[in-house]
Amino acid sequence: LERKLKSQVIIFVIGGPGSGKGTQCERLAAKYQFQHLGMGNLLRAEAGQPTGQGRQIKDIMLKGVLVPSGFILDLLNDNLLKREEAKGFLVNGFPRELNQAKAFERVGRPPNIVIVLDCSTETMIQRLLLRGQTGHRADDHEACVRQRLETHYTLCEPVIGYYQQKNLLRNVGGGPEDAIFAKCCSVLDSLP
Repeated sequence: LERKLKSQVIIFVIGGPGSGKGTQCERLAAKYQFQHLGMGNLLRAEAGQPTGQGRQIKDIMLKGVLVPSGFILDLLNDNLLKREEAKGFLVNGFPRELNQAKAFERVGRPPNIVIVLDCSTETMIQRLLLRGQTGHRADDHEACVRQRLETHYTLCEPVIGYYQQKNLLRNVGGGPEDAIFAKCCSVLDSLP
């Protein structure tokens, strides 16, 4: 993995469920011609497979708990290598916990930068419940939403601290979608 992905830019975008990671990554991917890898989408695709593993992942996701790290890493690495001709990657929803951050570096190399989308809990809950009403996602009902947010905050703090120490963290505060996009663009434009 390391040999194959030396020259690409790898950017992790983290933030709570409903913080706008997917939306921002899609816009950034279009502007910079990067590949967008949404871990949630990749997992949901996997959960839709009629395999034993697919059913297992579906059960885990419906409980609002995290899918095991080993599986997440394999899924991410497979998808990075499948698209190794890309000039860069925006990986959204990874790492969710500290051991994932460390494990990624053991198989490859650190990301170039980590963008954190800071968004208030209330905003995230409102967005997720709204998304739940339009019905695309089984895990967007209130009890599950609160469980997902709690899981996110407990596990994300150490990840944020870890990347802060390595000086890779860029915090992008809340605000309207376009303002957040502009801030993300200035982070990408400042990459060497």
